[in-house]
Amino acid sequence: MSLPTVAFVLGLLIIPLAVTSMAWQKIIIIACIFAFLALSFDFLAHFVGIVCLGGAFFTGVGGYISGLLNSAFGLPLVITIPIATIGGAVICTLFLLPCLPMRGIYFAIVSLMYPLLFARVIQALNIFGGTDGLPGLATFPNIWVELYLILPLILLLTFGLRRLVNEDFGMVLRAIKDNDQAVKASNINITWFKMKAVFLAAAIGCFSGAYLAHLYGWVGLSLFALDFSIFPIAATVVGGVGTLVGPVIGALILTLFSEMLREFGPLRVVFYSLILAGLVILNTGGLVPYLQRKYHQFERWTEI
Repeated sequence: MSLPTVAFVLGLLIIPLAVTSMAWQKIIIIACIFAFLALSFDFLAHFVGIVCLGGAFFTGVGGYISGLLNSAFGLPLVITIPIATIGGAVICTLFLLPCLPMRGIYFAIVSLMYPLLFARVIQALNIFGGTDGLPGLATFPNIWVELYLILPLILLLTFGLRRLVNEDFGMVLRAIKDNDQAVKASNINITWFKMKAVFLAAAIGCFSGAYLAHLYGWVGLSLFALDFSIFPIAATVVGGVGTLVGPVIGALILTLFSEMLREFGPLRVVFYSLILAGLVILNTGGLVPYLQRKYHQFERWTEI
């Protein structure tokens, strides 16, 4: 295991111990939620070639399924979260299935419309609690359970996705991204592979929504907010597209940075815009690729 990998793992696990304020520990958990969504976006965008802006769609569906199971049937969160993760991913995949033949911006636009559609339907029909949402959901026992349940899951997901994209399944996905017609000519069902990739990304997002619902003990229309679609993109750009580790680091940086700028109100968007514009103009490729170049620049090989 290389030094950067060790630093990433230890840093992620030690951060909560270095923070004594419960408020900041909650912020770290929110950053982890966005890290899941950023990983989902990075996986689809870089390795499959699908630009999906449906992060809010995933969180909303996952959160409402888990909230309804807990509120209506009294199921504990250890059951509702896994059901919401898998069931929500199935629902999201079925809705996105007709869009898989679309390319580029067309898939992105359709995936962005779904959270707006679902939120308006719930509001107009006054179902699932309407604008008031579903309060009184089961929550985690304490802050340490909340922290050290999601942090190891981020590590497992990050390295699991890295392993997956280097297997045969990942090679096929990259081939579909580069030249889907050549893959189709090889008698490979590209729709089936895209569907499995979307299902995996949706499951990650639905887990985030379900976790967030039980974190606050409430689920409502805010889970369909476009922040869950836009913020992961910003985190991926800041951390580094295609690195998988980069989106996690980018989500942590942006979330903490956003909280420190809370007193500036709406002006926080200006700072986000300046950071993203600077990274794009300077063509750094993100924080992680930049650090990788610097690390290998001073790396020394020793003959044995």
